[in-house]
Order: sequence, then structure tokens, then C-alpha cells
Amino acid sequence: MTDKHPPTNVLYLDGVSVSFDGFKALNELSFVIEPGEMRAIIGPNGAGKTTMMDVITGKTRPDDGTVIFNDSHNLTELDEPEIAELGIGRKFQKPTVFESHTASDNIRLALAGPRTAMSALFGSRDHIAKDRIIKVLERVRLIDHAERLAGDLSHGQKQWLEIAMLLAQDPKLLLVDEPVAGMTDAETEDTAILLRDIAQTHSVVVVEHDMDFVRALDVKVTCMHEGSVLAEGSIDAVSANERVIEVYLGR
Repeated sequence: MTDKHPPTNVLYLDGVSVSFDGFKALNELSFVIEPGEMRAIIGPNGAGKTTMMDVITGKTRPDDGTVIFNDSHNLTELDEPEIAELGIGRKFQKPTVFESHTASDNIRLALAGPRTAMSALFGSRDHIAKDRIIKVLERVRLIDHAERLAGDLSHGQKQWLEIAMLLAQDPKLLLVDEPVAGMTDAETEDTAILLRDIAQTHSVVVVEHDMDFVRALDVKVTCMHEGSVLAEGSIDAVSANERVIEVYLGR
């Protein structure tokens, strides 16, 4: 399907339900992410946030519902590699970097993809990737650590490196799971600035528990509960919602 018009929605979920052994992890979940939007997703443990990301990336097939990417691709009919190929990148909560390689080589491996990973480290593509690697490391504030082993980076720096590995593949949509868990206050602040910068050129969905960090992102917030959207709006509106206070924030 070719369409000269820009997509009206990057991501469209409608009535998505997923059950595991009788437990409804997602219960008619519906929301929309617009092009260039960053959205924060909050909610208690068990609200369905991880299952939602599993559905978007093809790891879990929904029992019911529609998941459309860029107005044209039904993600429920595609597998994980096909979805990644379309331009959906996911960063898990625990950073998964190649600790025995330098930060630069981590980006090089990400650019290459799994099939040609080792040839990328030693092969002729090297000169093509150099500019891209420098740009991405500059963007995540790791250019001064380009030749450090990833294993020697701080926890926060490893998180940034993994975000850089995603950015190197230039995804249209980034799914970022609890990026500031275990970070220092300074790293948390820098991560909010970094994600706001990334959102200038990419659509981003951030799942997070740290409400100060969510407030620093200054974006629309979706609160999930029991597999559905409980509330949606600005951080102030969602934080003041009586049901959100009751099931998630407390008094």
C-alpha cells in the first residue's frame, strides 16, 4: 500500500485483549500515538504495560483487537523480525549491551543486525558506519566514551548506549521500558532531556514508574489498570484523577 500522505497515526490500538490461563492481561485496550508524539504510560504492576509492548512488537498475539502501524501495517499478522524491520524498536528495562565490546562497536553491531554482526566489526562496511556511529554517540552524550568497554560504563550510560543502539537503526517508533530505573538523580534528569530530544525526530512510548521523571518529560500520559486505559491526559490531570490516586498513586 503506497500513500503519499503522512500517516495520521503511528500506532493505533483498538479493542486489544490478551488472556493467559484465564487472566486478562489486556482488556479491550485502545489508544492512539500520533506521528512525532512521545507518550508516557504509567500504572500499577500487573496493569498490562509489558503485555502491551509484547503485542506491539509481535512477541504476543492478541486474542482480539486491531494493532495498526503507520496507518498501513496490521501488526497482529506479522512476526517479531518483520515488525522490527518496519521500524519499531524496543528497549527493555535491563540494558542488554555487549559488555566486552566498546561503545562504538556496540553501535556497529546494532547497525549490522544479527546475521552480519562479526563481519561488521572487522569488515569493509566499517567506513560507511563511522559517521553514523559518531552522530548517534554524540546524540546520547557518550561520544567521550566511544572507545570505553560497555562493561565499564555506569548503569545510566549503559541505558543510553542501548538507546543509541536503537537510534542507529533509525526506527519510526521507540518503545522504552523504565529507562531511569536504578539511575542517579543527575542521570534521570539527563535521560528526560535526551528522550525529549529524540522525540523531536521519532515517535516514542515510555513506560515508567518514576512520576518525577514522567513530569519532566512533559507529555501526554496514559494510565493503565487491569489491561485497559484508566485515564489519559496531562500529568496534572491524570495525577488528580480519583481512580488513578486510588489504584496507583495513593494519597
